[in-house]
Amino acid sequence: MKKKVLSLLLCSMMVMGTLVGCGSSSSSDGGTSDGGSDSGDTITVGFSQVGAESDWRTANTASMKETFSEDNGYTLIFDDAQQKQENQITAIRNFIQQEVDYIVLAPVTETGWDTVLQEAKDAGIPVIIVDRMVDVSDDSLYTAWVGSDFRAEGNKACEWLNSFAEAKGIAASDLNIVDIQGTIGASAQIGRTEGLNDAVKKYGWNLVAQQTGEFTQAKGQEVMESLLKQNDNINVVYCENDNEAFGAIDALEAAGYTVGDDIANGEVMVMSFDSTNAGLTDVLSGKITVNTECNPLHGPRVEEIIKKLEAGEDVDQLQYVDESIFAVDDTVTSVEAETSLGDTSKYDVTVVTQDVIDGRAY
Repeated sequence: MKKKVLSLLLCSMMVMGTLVGCGSSSSSDGGTSDGGSDSGDTITVGFSQVGAESDWRTANTASMKETFSEDNGYTLIFDDAQQKQENQITAIRNFIQQEVDYIVLAPVTETGWDTVLQEAKDAGIPVIIVDRMVDVSDDSLYTAWVGSDFRAEGNKACEWLNSFAEAKGIAASDLNIVDIQGTIGASAQIGRTEGLNDAVKKYGWNLVAQQTGEFTQAKGQEVMESLLKQNDNINVVYCENDNEAFGAIDALEAAGYTVGDDIANGEVMVMSFDSTNAGLTDVLSGKITVNTECNPLHGPRVEEIIKKLEAGEDVDQLQYVDESIFAVDDTVTSVEAETSLGDTSKYDVTVVTQDVIDGRAY
């Protein structure tokens, strides 16, 4: 690891009695902006991933592994937490013991990180958070966060639904919505659920039920099956990721329902988030009516941060990624939605075609 190499070099210079000036003596990083030093050192990155619960997560992991490869000048220590925070805390402590140069954390939930992140800070290891946020008492416990504006995602999806209903002449009181939530306490779940809850109050929709599908297809199907047994008036299913949507569609079709956007004539609309290749394929077929993007390709963004830190540059602590919204048709061409920062932005709606799907990286 780079830190150990630097320590050995310093010890050798002391033994030889040679006085050498160091152009970056105030930095503990010691690397260059291209991911390695002139002596060929690699940068060691410890990455604690939530798990492999969804297609989105698989793409996110692949992006990190492809970016932090040996060919690119890195040693990546990867840990799959299998959806357990205690596993992530253990992994971070192992990274600290291994004296990695950077820790990257995709947290399973927002809270419970103060102690272990303080340990990383005390060890002088920068921590970069990806995807979901952390809720800590001291923001200096992490160097930067890269991810989506989950609240804006929820707001965009709900503004689309409102515009769609108005265009089709569907009364707000006739929208009977069930929310298959993500993992409770995860940033994506919080933002997307809050977006829906606020829209329900704002527009007068009927929120029939909310239940976690844990971001998985199996749980999404199980929840949908249960909700159908308890309610016979559902006409909108708000799934908080693509895999939940796949499970919900399976349950709806097995129960004899037609999935589509013709709510007025008995079809059940499925809304989703992530916009994975499989998710957009379901939009193209009409099974998912609208899909709000959550970009998983965080590897290059994290590498850009590391390169800046290696060069001694400052980085923005919060770095939101730009994302789109996709729909089955052009009933709604754009939406205006509020972001987490309180400003309002306009988002064009992309109609999904095979060319759109073929042109995407995930």
